[in-house]
Parts: sequence; C-alpha cells; structure tokens
Amino acid sequence: MPKHIAILGSTGSIGTQTLDVIRAHSDKLVVEVLTANSSADLLIQQAKEFKPNTVVIADESKYTQVKEALIDLDIKVFAGADSLSQVVQMGTVDTVVTAMVGYAGLKPTIEAIKAKKNIALANKETLVVAGDLITKLIKENHVFLTPIDSEHSAIFQCLTGEPQEIEKVILTASGGPFRTKSIDELQKVTKAQALKHPNWEMGAKITIDSATMMNKGLEVIEAKWLFGVEADNIQVVVHPQSIVHSMVQFTDGSIKAQMGLPDMKLPIQYALSYPDRWHSDFERFDFTKYPQLTFEEPDFDKFRCLAIAYDALRKGGNAAAIINAANEIAVDAFLKEKIGFLDIANLVEKAINGIGFVDKPSYDDYVATDVETRKYISSII
Repeated sequence: MPKHIAILGSTGSIGTQTLDVIRAHSDKLVVEVLTANSSADLLIQQAKEFKPNTVVIADESKYTQVKEALIDLDIKVFAGADSLSQVVQMGTVDTVVTAMVGYAGLKPTIEAIKAKKNIALANKETLVVAGDLITKLIKENHVFLTPIDSEHSAIFQCLTGEPQEIEKVILTASGGPFRTKSIDELQKVTKAQALKHPNWEMGAKITIDSATMMNKGLEVIEAKWLFGVEADNIQVVVHPQSIVHSMVQFTDGSIKAQMGLPDMKLPIQYALSYPDRWHSDFERFDFTKYPQLTFEEPDFDKFRCLAIAYDALRKGGNAAAIINAANEIAVDAFLKEKIGFLDIANLVEKAINGIGFVDKPSYDDYVATDVETRKYISSII
C-alpha cells in the first residue's frame, strides 16, 4: 500500500525536493495534500502534475487564482492559515511532511500529531520553540517522527539498530560562507554574499541562518528533543566539505558517522521510506575525489548566534522560543537590507534580555512569547 503524503510548504526548497522523491517512487508514495504560503503559480503547476485531493494557499488573496486554475480538476482548494491545521487531519493522509519555514509550522504540526499522523520533520522551529510539548504529544498519540534535517537524519541513521546509549552527539557544520572571515570583515558583508552558501542550495532564511550559524544553534536545540541528550553532550564541529553529515559517540567510545554528498533528497527519501531503504539514482560519493576531510572547532565569539542558542537550551523554558522569534524578524530585516549582518546576533541577544522568562510554558505561553518578541524586535529595528 502506498503512503499518502501531505506536504506543508510544497513550493519551498524542501517541498520541491520532496516532490522529486515522490516522482521517483510514485508506486510507493501518493500526494494527498499540497500547501503553499503565497507561491500560487508553482502550487498550481504542482497540483496539475500530482493531482492531490486538496491544496491550500495560505495567502487568502491568491485563493481565486488557484481555485480558477484548478476548476476543471477534482481538487479541493482552501485558503488561509487555519486551513493548514485542518487539512493535516484528513483521514486519507498517512504522513505529513512539515516543510514550512519558521514558527508558522508549529500549529499545523501539533494538529497533525493530535490526528495521529506520522511526521517527517523539516521544520526545526517546531521542536526549537515547543520541544517539551511536541515530545509529550508524540508519546501520547503514538506517532512516529522522522527527521529530515541532514544532520538529524544522520544521527537517526547512526542510532538505527543501536541500544541508544549515547555519550555524545556530534553535529557537523559547514561553517557557511564566512568561516574564514574576521569579525571586522563580517561587519561589511552584504546580503548577496550571505546568500551564497558553499555547499547547499536552500531557501533564503535558512541560508542566512547558516551564515550566522544560528541554524546550527537551532539544530543543537532540536537534537536535545529528538534524541534525549543535554547541551553538554551535543558538540558542534565545523566540517567545510559537508560530507560527514553528523556522528554519534557511544558509551564504549565508538563513533558512527553517516556520510554522503550534500543532497537533501537523500534524508527526505529516508524519512519517507523508513524503516526501509529504497534505491535511488542520487550521485554517489567517491572517496578518491575527497582526499582530505577536515574538522575544526567553531568560533563562538565570531558566530555569537551559536553561543546564544546553547545558552537558551541550558536556560530552558521559553528561552528558545524567544531566540527563534527574534531571529526570524532579524533575518527578515537583514534580507530587506534594514540592518547589518552582525546586527542579527545583537537583536537576538536583546530579545533574551528584554522578554520575560517563563520556566514551564504552556502552548499559550509559547504563542504569547512569539508575539511579544516579534513586536519588541520590530520596534527596535
């Protein structure tokens, strides 16, 4: 029986690559739901090709355009953010791929878990903001979650078949485009420079997060909730070649690594095929073409976002929700060229010091924290 898939964010980088995987395995995977924020033209194109049961365009001003374009097809069309949380509950959906960017992915992911849908998680902010809540809901609803992030997929693969007696998780980081630049040089970097990642092709927001290393900081927080390890047992190492995607050190001292060329389709396919491994035509890694793989310590002084994320993880409560919201607003401002590159970390730090701390937050506390932080940082900008 094929798996019926809902893709939240089908027009983004992860969403389009998920559809590439589905094309290659159309006998095993069926598209049931496609959703997009505002990219109506691409959503229409995808719907005409894959003919899902339902599509959702979150931007309500684009509803008529999508509806009229698909009027001759037997496809239900909905609009608005609330519709995202409703379609994931459909009885015909088996697995929800959460490929939306940012905090917006939290509510529909929660509703999918409550509806007992398995989750293929690419939206790291879901666990960053509300990891405690999400892990409890997963256990209560007996839902299986597989990570799509290349680093967390690597750890997940390393743990398969193991008793999971983890001593340390080792997250690799490319170091981004500014690994070798000085702090003085970082003050002058441009949006165009920050968007040129040396190894990966990603959306704009995550590419900037990689440049500041906030992306790695968010992954550290995500790793805590996915694998039950504390901050002191999560190590980040800079690996510029992006061949070793992450590693696990066990209590006997052994280390397992998952390796391969940087291609997000591989972790996407693994998340959808698990516990099986399906054949792929992805390019294979050749050791002889990479005679040297290097590793180095991250510079926490230069990449302060990584240090801030570790501090938020140790602090707990709503601290991670604060830094996530502040970072989203700051990155958006940088992309609009309203602030400088180093201002991103400055603003996130201001948010941690300026927003009230909640030790044991409820869902409503997370929502309130997000709203308050966005207003606070926007007012500073």
